[in-house]
Amino acid sequence: VGNSSVLICPPKSNVSMVTWKISPRVGGPCTLGYRAGQNKTNTTNCSDSMNWKFTIYPKPTLEIRQVGIAHEGNYTCEVVTTEGNFHETYQLTVLVPPRLILFCDEHGNPTCEAAAGKLAAHISWVLENNSTLKEQSHDNGTVTVLSKFTAYRANGANTACVVYHPAGNQSKSIAC
Repeated sequence: VGNSSVLICPPKSNVSMVTWKISPRVGGPCTLGYRAGQNKTNTTNCSDSMNWKFTIYPKPTLEIRQVGIAHEGNYTCEVVTTEGNFHETYQLTVLVPPRLILFCDEHGNPTCEAAAGKLAAHISWVLENNSTLKEQSHDNGTVTVLSKFTAYRANGANTACVVYHPAGNQSKSIAC
């Protein structure tokens, strides 16, 4: 989330036309077309965050700026050459790093929350793993994972929570 993503079609010689057909999970489809002979581009129903990325050597490259969950979906590139048509399909999945929240609950138990991440995070505790776990799915595809440390001898001791996620790992410690 928030970064740019670049998708590249198979590089071919003698390209006459390139078309990106985008089917996001949310919203309607969009297309971007490029005619090499006329050096023309055309965009239909695409957001401003999606556009061609042209470099010194023209490749059929799509750039998505400020990637968000709404960009998830299938991206198919069709390259038309004198040798035939070539397709490349990507399935874009957006990772959202969770917010790590660590607090003491009303009973003095350390509680670790990995809020609104995509994919669901894994939570563990340093030194012991005596905990309860709950997951809550949200409408936007994110998941909040809540883990409560339940070891009785943790009172007053520093306890560390570690959140493992494909977008990056995080840890915090607390004494309750």
